[in-house]
Amino acid sequence: MGSIEILEQKIRSAIDTAESIEDLEVLRVNTLGKKGTLSTPLKRLGSMPKEERKAFGLVLNNLKKHIESLLIEKHKRFKKTMIFQQIERESIDVTLPVRQDPTERGRIHPITQTIDEVITIFSDMGFMIATGPDVETDYYNFTALNFPIGHPARDMHDTFFFNTHENGERKLLRTHTSPVQIRAMEKQKPPIRIVISGKAYRMDSDVTHSPMFHQVEGLVVDSTATIANMMWMLEQFCKTFFEVSSRKIRFRPSFFPFTEPSMEVDIQCDCSSRKVKFGTGHNWMEILGCGMIHPNVLRTCNLDPEIYQGFAWGMGVDRIAMLKYGMPDLRDFFNTDIRWLEHYGFSPLNPST
Repeated sequence: MGSIEILEQKIRSAIDTAESIEDLEVLRVNTLGKKGTLSTPLKRLGSMPKEERKAFGLVLNNLKKHIESLLIEKHKRFKKTMIFQQIERESIDVTLPVRQDPTERGRIHPITQTIDEVITIFSDMGFMIATGPDVETDYYNFTALNFPIGHPARDMHDTFFFNTHENGERKLLRTHTSPVQIRAMEKQKPPIRIVISGKAYRMDSDVTHSPMFHQVEGLVVDSTATIANMMWMLEQFCKTFFEVSSRKIRFRPSFFPFTEPSMEVDIQCDCSSRKVKFGTGHNWMEILGCGMIHPNVLRTCNLDPEIYQGFAWGMGVDRIAMLKYGMPDLRDFFNTDIRWLEHYGFSPLNPST
């Protein structure tokens, strides 16, 4: 039995000095495997007398169980140590600020926000939303809207024209969203009440102009539509959009080929400070154009001006966004500067901020 005690001491010493789970696994195989140090003595049991074999077998079996328990215990200690080391290595510094969720960090562009605000106001008044193509024909962009041949707007310095087609047609990027009005009057019988939003294109670029800009227009056609209806509606729009309880607006005579009479709408404001304040002050600022639909436009759309009349209006979304939210340069809308968007943009979860 002395040799068994020596063997046990050697195995226990090897277990104590093992430095990793890998070392422990090698020791387990060398000790308990088929050719291990505890398996070799078992092979001698067959040649021993019965009583001696029984006692020797019991000792070896108990030793084997004891060694297994020592290996399992040492393996658990290694595992526990590895977990603590991993926790320490991958620890999180809770003093750092938590990163915002993408839904909180993302921002709605001021143009999108302004379009949504304008559309919502007119939708509450009973207007339907209409859209049309950005690439238009000369007919829908100019002729049907009563632009005479030779009008300056038809010149290359104002309009983005495409190359002339084989059939002689020359398409262009629409200079306003008004062609949608013509398409609506061609397809729909009065009464018509639509609001239109979309992009428009002109060769112009400075602090308050961009080659591509956004417009919102409206159209009403009915047998009972009057200029008084139009003036009341635009007054209500200005009051709601600019969020002023007391508003003062004025209608100035102007000229547009597709309306007669034509007017521009100014809103009272205070421009004495860096920030424009509406509903107060002694200054006036133009915000949109409007007028009664020209009889020639109605006839072009097969509507009898003796029966039907209507009015239309249009405004630049980019400019009224600048006025309402105090943005100094129109070009910043298109610079894709994330810092600018984080400052002027709106939270998707709370569009009012």
